[in-house]
Amino acid sequence: MAIDYGLKRTGIAVTDPLQIIASGLTSIHSPDLLAFLKKYLATENVELIIIGMPLNLDDSETHATALVKAAVKKLHKAFPQIPVKEVDERFTSKMAKDAMLQMGLKKKDRRDKKIVDEIAATILLQEYLGITS
Repeated sequence: MAIDYGLKRTGIAVTDPLQIIASGLTSIHSPDLLAFLKKYLATENVELIIIGMPLNLDDSETHATALVKAAVKKLHKAFPQIPVKEVDERFTSKMAKDAMLQMGLKKKDRRDKKIVDEIAATILLQEYLGITS
């Protein structure tokens, strides 16, 4: 599972059991993340959660880094049985917007931040699967 965590919204992506394809699952209001995951994990098997860590090009922290680090702590506490791995999320939002253009989505749909967050999480997971395969 991949999480693109943000102040307002969080994009979530999952993979198939063979870990070949990443697919967007949903985008939710960030304060609802733990409640959503508790329901989801009650019925689905998740071996690992990856979460995008926002960093600047020089590897320094962004304004959102502390927010994501706090979310990581909450995930560890709520789901101690599932490892949480931080991954570099630089450029995922831009890549998501580019993907939306390539898919031919209308301008109105490309402005929908929920879709951008879900696609960004999917890109995070697909890149991670490509690295670990």
